[in-house]
Amino acid sequence: MELPQVVKRFIETQQIYDSTAFAECFTESAIVHDEGKTHQGKEQIQKWINHAMEEYKSALEPLNYEQSGLSGILTANVSGTFPGSPIVLKFHFDFNNGQIQHLKVTD
Repeated sequence: MELPQVVKRFIETQQIYDSTAFAECFTESAIVHDEGKTHQGKEQIQKWINHAMEEYKSALEPLNYEQSGLSGILTANVSGTFPGSPIVLKFHFDFNNGQIQHLKVTD
């Protein structure tokens, strides 16, 4: 499956639990919506993913990717130490200059 470079990096940095490199996939003003919460800016995004990495030890297995213009949807099997693991989630991306501007995680 063909993935944009930033999506590949998003997956790689999540797999190795590198919250700093993960946050670098996002623009300075990026917004993430996950589990009913909103995280804005690289600092908040890094805190969010660092907590998730420590708490859930999750791993992403990409299943499908579709892109339309500056938006893309990654469907992935997500496993970890959370109730209901594994689960299939959709990662809805909006891109800006090769970085993630907006991410919404849905099931």
